Amino acid sequence: MAGKDAVGTLLRRIVSSRLLSATGTLLAVASIVAVSRFAGRPEAAQAQTARPAAQARAPQGNAPVAAPQAKAGAATAQPAKAGPQQPGVVASVNGEQITRDALSRECLARFGKDILESIVNKHLIWQACQKRQITITAQDVENEVNGMAKKFGLSTDRWLTLLQQERDITPDQYRREIIWPTLALRRLAADQTTVTKDELKRAFETEYGPKVKVRLISVSSRQKADEVAKKAVAAPDTFGELAKQYSEDANSAAARGMVPPICKHAGPPEIEAAAFGLKEGEVSAVVAVANQYIVLKCEKHLEGTYVSSEQLPQIQAQLEDQIRDQKLRTAAGELFQKLQKESQVVNVYNDAKLREKMPGVAATINGQQITLQQLSDECVLRHGKDVVDGEVNRLLLEQELKKRGKTVAQPDIDAEIARAADAYGYLRPDGKPDVEAWLKAVTETDHVSPDLYVRDAVWPSVALKQLVGEKVEVTKEDLDKGFAANYGERVEVLAIVLGNQRQANTVWDMARNNPTDQFFGQLASQYSVEPVSRGNLGKVPPIRRFGGQPLVEEEAFRLKAGELSGIIAVGDKYILLRCLGRTEPVVQDFASVEPELRKDIQEKKLRVAMAQEFDRLKQTARIDNFLAGTSSLGEQAKPSPNVNNSATLPPAAGTAPARR
Repeated sequence: MAGKDAVGTLLRRIVSSRLLSATGTLLAVASIVAVSRFAGRPEAAQAQTARPAAQARAPQGNAPVAAPQAKAGAATAQPAKAGPQQPGVVASVNGEQITRDALSRECLARFGKDILESIVNKHLIWQACQKRQITITAQDVENEVNGMAKKFGLSTDRWLTLLQQERDITPDQYRREIIWPTLALRRLAADQTTVTKDELKRAFETEYGPKVKVRLISVSSRQKADEVAKKAVAAPDTFGELAKQYSEDANSAAARGMVPPICKHAGPPEIEAAAFGLKEGEVSAVVAVANQYIVLKCEKHLEGTYVSSEQLPQIQAQLEDQIRDQKLRTAAGELFQKLQKESQVVNVYNDAKLREKMPGVAATINGQQITLQQLSDECVLRHGKDVVDGEVNRLLLEQELKKRGKTVAQPDIDAEIARAADAYGYLRPDGKPDVEAWLKAVTETDHVSPDLYVRDAVWPSVALKQLVGEKVEVTKEDLDKGFAANYGERVEVLAIVLGNQRQANTVWDMARNNPTDQFFGQLASQYSVEPVSRGNLGKVPPIRRFGGQPLVEEEAFRLKAGELSGIIAVGDKYILLRCLGRTEPVVQDFASVEPELRKDIQEKKLRVAMAQEFDRLKQTARIDNFLAGTSSLGEQAKPSPNVNNSATLPPAAGTAPARR
């Protein structure tokens, strides 16, 4: 995993041809201030449609309680005071209430640590502004908002609406979580964000200067790199095939080594020097960068973009803004480290002993207190709407269990955790589920406590299984289809995916008139709108039966080697196939895989039934969500729908657990 990450990082540096956008920089700076390490919730149940656990979207920026609010004429921004008294009930499910206190506890349990850290960071900036008598007024904030909107050619209202729709940032969040800290940091670090003429020149060369179009092979072994380079030098025309076969970077390998053009001053200097030193068609020597070994082939030298004298001032102003914002991002990180070292922060919330000594206090920052009530209110403000949905779902399940006289017992919880461990390959040497290793992995990866994992993921799964488990059975037809999907023969094909029928007709006619695999592959690389088939000359994974694409499967299994399919309309896409042949079945003996296959199909059908049952509960319930301002009167109670036990499910494939 580390090697792949290194390759990805390296290539991003190599191919980067633009500095940070204005919006991206603002969000990056704000993220330094407002920590948003969203604690995901793995779901052992896999009842994806139901989603009974509380769910929360990762926000683009977090606003701490007592967040600095700009006030016109103030010496500096002052922390906001606690808001007005909130209603005591946030939701009602079939007449049973969910109180604000209960919601606060749930929000605190999930987000308290991260929200508190963001509050602390923002107050460090606020105190630094006070110390240096820096003023950020409401008008300053509005001017910046208006300026950002103008940069993108939008009205302020349209800009704020777009942020809310695309990034889930409300206008209030944008002003106090992103704009205010960015302005404050910009003034605190003003002496570190000056743009020099040399920096402006380099940025211009990066954006508008000459570039080199190259193919690239990246491997982690010097010996392997030397071998590949030798083959490439001997036959430069095969470089694309060599990249596809040997490159350890999946993205470029899929495109036969093709990467975005390399520009100046945007990546490792070794790569830049090698690329610009090549002639067209020439292959480079092996270039060592970090822990990777790179071989390049020059496809073409691209001239710089012409910029007229009329355009130059505007472009220079844009580049200057980009450089300043980029430097601000670096300066913000350094400033934060300095502020944190120089400040006295006591995190009471995370220390049980301190909580006893200082009741009602979440933290102190250089002697100033953040109360537990403020932290709780801020958690509800940011995540309450999402968490209350989860609490509504949980209450629905609790009510239905009680109605049917069923309970979720600890052995049921333990069994579900063991099932999840087994499903994702966490096994001990004796073949039994390694529950301890699974819990450690799933909770550490998603930054949740075992208790929250059980409450938000395991308990809802068990509850739904209690409600529907006895209705599910695996039929012989299920087993036969599952066996064919997982272990049966498959059709190897070349594919072209088109975006409209007229073009599909044209390409199909060309493929019919030149019926060779090579020509079909060339058509795929030229016309296919699907990246894998386009980058691999039409080559796609073999098509299996009962894999979820019945129209494609039916046509594929009708073909013989060398035959061209008709035009297959799937949604808004049009697919052409050329058959290469059939694969041999993976397993011939059904009995050897029947137990595992039955277990997998049972679980999948159970998940379908769980989703159906949960939908029924939602549809028949009276739900009033006062926090979101929504109500659902519910339909007249109906009996649970019959589960179609002969329904064909997607074949066993082992999907990763859902994260929240």
